[in-house]
Amino acid sequence: MAGKDRKKHLARQRYERQQQRRAQEAAKARRVKIIGSVAAVAVIAAGAAAFMVLKEDKSAAAGPQCVYKTDTDSGEVKDVGTPPGKPARPGIVQATVKTNQGDVEMQLYGDKAPCTVNSFVFLAQKNFYDKSECHRLTSGGLNVLQCGDPSASGSGGPGYGYANENTSGATYTEGTLAMAHTQAPDSNGSQFFMVYKDSQLQPDYTVFGKITKGLDVLKKIAEGGSDPKSDGKPKKKVEIQDVTIAGK
Repeated sequence: MAGKDRKKHLARQRYERQQQRRAQEAAKARRVKIIGSVAAVAVIAAGAAAFMVLKEDKSAAAGPQCVYKTDTDSGEVKDVGTPPGKPARPGIVQATVKTNQGDVEMQLYGDKAPCTVNSFVFLAQKNFYDKSECHRLTSGGLNVLQCGDPSASGSGGPGYGYANENTSGATYTEGTLAMAHTQAPDSNGSQFFMVYKDSQLQPDYTVFGKITKGLDVLKKIAEGGSDPKSDGKPKKKVEIQDVTIAGK
């Protein structure tokens, strides 16, 4: 290969490597992560800000109005539309996540986290979660099964985002149901996590329900371990077959 051509070839290779690194970094930034280590939590806490998900209406009778913003920087999107701005389920909502490993029953806090529950119910009724794989299992200080990404990559979602709610004084004890998000504001989407054992977390993840039956299913999945160990894909494949919502 002539010297001039070789230089062009090497330059092209460097450019391709740079582009690949940038794509990997962008994908990593989009990945929805729950950070449970004490050191990492301290770093995030230093720069964290509070965001309100509700737009107050002057009329008390009007109730809360939710804001769901289009997320143009999300990963793989499964577009089923956007939830209505007014929550349809203001009280406690019964839901069941049916998986190939067993069912998990839960109560959703439509009173404490109306916009989150509104979104979750909307996605469930649109069959958004059907045939999706729970892609992340953690153990140690953080003990959760993370689900809700139709691409199972950790960066997929519904194509919209919304802010936290019900995080003041939040704790993530066994049986807690909460939303996962990126470090960007208003980045809740479809990914959620179920706490199978008390976990150490900064109160920065929306608590929108609790598990009432099926903790044994989660613990059995956890006993199977993950790859990589402590934080990775569950060794026992967990696929959501359906999410059912009681009532209309």
